[in-house]
Amino acid sequence: MKLHTLFAALVVTAVSLPAFAADTMKIDPNHTYPNFTINHLGFSTMHGRFGSTSGTIVMDQKGNTSSVEVKIVAASIDTGFQKRDDHLRSPDFLNVKEFPEITYKSTKVVFKDTATATVEGNLTMAGVSKPVTLQVNNIKCGPNPFDKKETCGFNGSAKIKRSDWGVKYGLPAVGDDMEIMLEVEAIKG
Repeated sequence: MKLHTLFAALVVTAVSLPAFAADTMKIDPNHTYPNFTINHLGFSTMHGRFGSTSGTIVMDQKGNTSSVEVKIVAASIDTGFQKRDDHLRSPDFLNVKEFPEITYKSTKVVFKDTATATVEGNLTMAGVSKPVTLQVNNIKCGPNPFDKKETCGFNGSAKIKRSDWGVKYGLPAVGDDMEIMLEVEAIKG
């Protein structure tokens, strides 16, 4: 379930790179933070993240060729507690041995303005593909002040039900609704 959130976050990031017309950008794995939240037993909100993300974003804010492709290593899930992370990697949840990647591939990107966008696409997790729409905000593109490389950053989010991907262990005690957030930076070239 955490995997879903991180993946969705990555997708949001990829969609929000509108500053360069028809430019291809690579997701910077060192400055990208796919993460998620889910209710834990009704007592608290559990937070998690994925530590290994890659992908490509084609930015074309003025045309129709924008696209997002994101790959997340499912086994890179991290909730800060090793025993729980191992369980989340098991067939009860992400089944990372059989399905080592979580992927998102856009089908449509619509820029609302220079700072916001909506990305429609398919999220594949635990061997199941389903449509997910990401709401992207806080899009900013320009030269990185340290290395001068053209960079775009953005925040994206989506809400999903993990059961839609067949991840049903612990329901309803462990929540079905997950919020996925993605803080992303991507570099031109």
